[in-house]
Amino acid sequence: MNLHLNGNHLEITSAMRDYITGKLDRITRHFDHVIDVSVILSVEKLEQKAEANVHLSGKNIFVESHGSDMYAAIDALVDKLDRQIIRHKERNFEHRGGRI
Repeated sequence: MNLHLNGNHLEITSAMRDYITGKLDRITRHFDHVIDVSVILSVEKLEQKAEANVHLSGKNIFVESHGSDMYAAIDALVDKLDRQIIRHKERNFEHRGGRI
């Protein structure tokens, strides 16, 4: 899995980088075929925003979340991303007749 982190109006610290990689391990635990993950963290006035674009084999998933705290926005982002990847995995499993 390739991970790209970008910050708009924000400097990404090593603590944030470790926090994001720790949270994204949950996604790779559910689905092995993650090719590329791009995360963009941005600050606009009082709102913290986190966006992720995940490239899977055959599909791209885009998720964004907003929050008053960057770590809360990252948590919400990973929760949304986890739900979408599990949904994609279940659809792929059902489409193939119960086989992966």
